[in-house]
Formats: sequence, C-alpha cells, structure tokens
Amino acid sequence: MTCVLPSPRFQPSRQRGFTLLELLVALAVFAIMAAAAYSSLHSILFTEAAVKTETQRLAELQMAFFLLERDIAQAVPRGIRDEYGETQPPLQTGRLLGDLLIFTRAGWDNPLGQPRSGLQRLAYRFEQGQLFRLSWDSLDRGGASKPQASLLLDGVQDVRMRFLNDQDKWDKEWPPKEEAPEAEQKPKLPRAVEVTVVLNDWGEITRLFSLAGY
Repeated sequence: MTCVLPSPRFQPSRQRGFTLLELLVALAVFAIMAAAAYSSLHSILFTEAAVKTETQRLAELQMAFFLLERDIAQAVPRGIRDEYGETQPPLQTGRLLGDLLIFTRAGWDNPLGQPRSGLQRLAYRFEQGQLFRLSWDSLDRGGASKPQASLLLDGVQDVRMRFLNDQDKWDKEWPPKEEAPEAEQKPKLPRAVEVTVVLNDWGEITRLFSLAGY
C-alpha cells in the first residue's frame, strides 16, 4: 500500500524594505559625506591655486632680480649722447625723466652677427605700480629714438635705489650732486647699487648688487 504525503502549502518569501526613517538617515549620512568631500576638494583646489600663484610670483621676482644683477654687474664707464646731442654719464638716476636708473652695460649678445656694438643702453623705470626694463638699439641717439620696454613686475608700491661710492658712503642719486664739474670728464661708477622693492603682497625686499671690478 502506497502512502501519499500531503504536499506542503506554498509560502511566498517575505522581503523587508527600508523604512522611511532608515531612508532619511541614509540620506543624511550621504549628505554629510558629500559635504565633507566637497569641502576637502575645495580646500585642495584653493591650496593648489594659491601655491601656483605664489610660485609664479616668485618666478617673476627671481627673473627681475636676475636681470638687475646681470645688467648692473656688467655696467661700464661709457657715456652717451642723447637725442639733443648732450653728453650723458655712463650711469645716472633719472632726475628729469623719472627713470630709476639709466646706464651702459657690456655683454649684449649678438647671435646673428649684426653690425652693432656689444654695448647697450638700459633703463629701469617705475610708473603706475609697475617696474619696466627699457633698452635702446644704439648708444648714441642722433634723433628721436624710442626704447623697447618689457614689464618685469606689477603690484609694486615703491622702488628705491642707493649707490655706494668709493668712500664707502651711500648716495641716493648718481652722479652725486656734490661731484665736482671736472669729475664729469672722467666718469665714475658706483661700487655697488642697493635696490629696494616694496610689493603689495610680499612687502619690502632689498638686494645689493656689486659692479664689475669691485
């Protein structure tokens, strides 16, 4: 005799979902994590931008002081004649033109072998919060000659220069006002030039540059 067992009644599985409170808690945790991640990302991006700006500013300063050091170190006692035929000393402050420093330097590169001198007339000019480097194509200028200007620094509050004479004393102008007229026949150069740059962001920076032969 065969015994047939009754088949069990089918019972569907019961799946439990999230309650409204659990969803709210999950959303709150996600929002907190997203806010923290955004804050960290914003801080990283801000720091990266600040470092990039400071690095670029430092590169500009280094280039400006490098050019100043290179030019001043190669200053030579060679005066010029300006547009009006008047003799100008080899190195002077721009009492009338407003230039900080005007001088003649050697070592002007000539890679193309052009028929010109290796000497060059330069000027450093400060105006409207910017420091410029000016250069002329020729030393003696027979007519109106405009220099080529390149911007070195912006955001500059002030630029000051002092000149160390052969008596180890500092002069604010060059040639010194008390210099005798006959001394102009034998142009002299200072022993060193002190340059102080006051920046809007980095404050006051002072550098001392010696001239060749000292």
